[in-house]
Amino acid sequence: MSETTNNTTQPKTKNEFDLEASMHKAEDFYSKNKNIINIALLAVVVVVGGFFAYNRFVKAPNEKKAQEMVFQAQNYFAVDSFKLALNGDGNNFGFLQVINKYGGTQAGNIAKYSAGVCYIRLGEFQKGIEQLKDFSSSDLMLQPSAYGLIGDAYMELNQVNDGIEYYKKAGHYNDNEMIAPVYLFRAGMALEKAGKAQDAIAIYKEIKEKYPLSNEGKDMDKYLARLGDVRN
Repeated sequence: MSETTNNTTQPKTKNEFDLEASMHKAEDFYSKNKNIINIALLAVVVVVGGFFAYNRFVKAPNEKKAQEMVFQAQNYFAVDSFKLALNGDGNNFGFLQVINKYGGTQAGNIAKYSAGVCYIRLGEFQKGIEQLKDFSSSDLMLQPSAYGLIGDAYMELNQVNDGIEYYKKAGHYNDNEMIAPVYLFRAGMALEKAGKAQDAIAIYKEIKEKYPLSNEGKDMDKYLARLGDVRN
C-alpha cells in the first residue's frame, strides 16, 4: 500500500516562488521516468568487479550480500511505500539497515540516494539532505537529480541560498536537456525569491540560449519580460 503526504499551502502571488508546484513537477518527472531511473539504479547496483584479492574475497561478497539485502526495499520504493522502504517491514531490511551495514558498497551508495528520496517525500527534509549528500555517482541522471532534490529540501526549510547553490549544481552538472533546464529554472525562481533579479535574468537567458526547445526554454521570454528585460 503506497504512502502519500498531503500538503496545504496558502495562495501565492504571481511573483512568489511556488515550491509546491515545483515539487509536483519533480514528482511528475519521477513518475514519467520511473522505469528509466529504476533501471539506472539497478544497473549501478549490479556493478561489481575487480581482479585483486580484496575485490574478489571481500568487496564482491559484500556487494552480493548488500544487493540481496536491499532487494525488498527497492520493491517498496518502486511502489512509493517510503516508510517500509526506509525501515523494512520486520521481515525484510530497509535502506537504512543496508546503509548501516554495507554503506561502502555500490548497493549501499544507491541506498543512500533512495533513502534521501524517501525522507524528502515523507517531509523529513534535513534527513533527506544528509543522505543525498552522502551519495555520489558519475551517473548523468542520478547525480544531478540528487543535487536538485537537495535544492528542493533546502527550499522547504527556507534556506534559499543553499537551495540556489544546489539547483545550480544540478543544472550545470551536464547538458542533459531533460534535467538541466528544469533545475536552472528552479534556480532562477529561487533567485527571484531572494531578491536577486539580475542573477535570475542571467539564468533565464542561459536557459533560453542553451535549451530553447525545452518546456522551460519556450517560456523564458515571459519570465525575462516580467523582470523588465525586454532586450532578450
